Parts: sequence; structure tokens; C-alpha cells
Amino acid sequence: MKTKKGFTLIELLIVIALLGALAIGLLATIDPFEQLKKGRDTSTRNTVSEFYNANLRFYAIKGVFPWGTDPTADGVNNLTGSVIATLVSAGELKQRFSDLAGTGNLSKIFLNSTGPESMTVCFRPESKAFKVDPNTVYDVSGGTSLTDCQSVAGGTNPNCYFCIQ
Repeated sequence: MKTKKGFTLIELLIVIALLGALAIGLLATIDPFEQLKKGRDTSTRNTVSEFYNANLRFYAIKGVFPWGTDPTADGVNNLTGSVIATLVSAGELKQRFSDLAGTGNLSKIFLNSTGPESMTVCFRPESKAFKVDPNTVYDVSGGTSLTDCQSVAGGTNPNCYFCIQ
């Protein structure tokens, strides 16, 4: 009588089930959707920083922000093309800043000016990591520090924004 070498069907099914359970556990640990949100938030934060720094450089040279002393510029606004165009023509932003940042990212960013020498740039984070960041404690204008940003269900307060001032 010859003995056959190999695995039985039951043994193969057990191994496949164990590998499936490990794969599900790994996916739950990594959370790919959270990683995508974190990547988008990082990209938006970098765009906010670049825009903020370009405005500071412009202010240091010209003594006024790109929106000047226009009183209609006060308040919360999405990034406007005229401000970006002014910064591009002054050489403070790259020619293709709007294209590289993406219109989706630019529409998420809010510029707040409460005077000729005041500027705050904010965005609402999507990822859990950014929602519990110490800079995510402001309202959309960046002026009011909210006390319940991190305490509400792990940073899920929809009124909390990540701001650079």
C-alpha cells in the first residue's frame, strides 16, 4: 500500500480560514479609509501652510496683505482667485499653485481677516488624527477657541477647524 503525501481538504480549509481572519484583523488595524483621509488632511494642511507663508512674505515686502485695506475682505471667505493671482504675480506662490493644490482642496480652506494686520487660514479635518490635533480647536473664523473639540466623541465636533494664525 502506498501512502500519498499532501494536505487533506479539511487542513487546507482551516489554513485558508486562519489567513482570512488574519487579513481582516490587519485591515481593521490599518483602516485604509482613515489613511486616505489622513493623506488628504496632510495635503490640505501643506496647502494652508504654503498659502499662509506666502501671505506673510507678501506682507513683509509690501506692508499690506494681498486684499489690502478692502473692508469687504474682512470676515470668513474661501480662497479667492484674486488673492492667489496677486500672490502668484508677486512671485510668492508658484504659477500653477491652484492646479497643484486642486480646486477641491482650495474649496475646503477658509481665509479670515479681521483687520489690516490679521490673518487666519483654516480647514475642517476629515481624519481622526487631525481631529484630535492640538491645532483643531477653533471655529471657522479661527478666532474662537472651542473647548469641546477633543472631548466630543474623540474629536467629532463638526464645528472644529484646524487653523494657522
